[in-house]
Amino acid sequence: MSQQDPAAVIIREATAEDWTAIFPFFSDIVEDGETYTYPEGLTSQQAAALWMERTPSRTVVAVLDGRIVGSAKMGPNRPGRGAHVGTASFMVDPSARGAGVGRALGRYVIDWHRSEGYAAIQFNAVVETNTAAVRLWRSLGFEIIGTVPAAFRSRRHGLVGLHVMHRTL
Repeated sequence: MSQQDPAAVIIREATAEDWTAIFPFFSDIVEDGETYTYPEGLTSQQAAALWMERTPSRTVVAVLDGRIVGSAKMGPNRPGRGAHVGTASFMVDPSARGAGVGRALGRYVIDWHRSEGYAAIQFNAVVETNTAAVRLWRSLGFEIIGTVPAAFRSRRHGLVGLHVMHRTL
């Protein structure tokens, strides 16, 4: 897909009805074995339980040209005394990569956390070989604050590290 303006991407809160559009790319991304630690072979119901958040967290979808092409979930990284630091996870339909969907979702997540009063955002597990994601998060102000060596079994690269990335708000 050609590069588009991230402003063309519409971000809105996900509804239960949106799951039928999210699940196919969720499943493809998990089965690819390169970016998420979710178990393979999840049913739609099992995957929805992992992805579709409830208050105080939130799940959104990214819509481009009338089609759901991405999703993000966000909320507190930890409960209680750690709830002032947020976290998020992102999935972009492979057919929409390069269209600004990830950047639009990233900006939305930063703005949402800021508006909800979070002090920072921490990503707990960015696969080090997912260079497009690492580059995107760095461009949005995140820093790698550590890497857990050999913590992810990449289908193509074997054991690779998981970056912990952080951004102060």
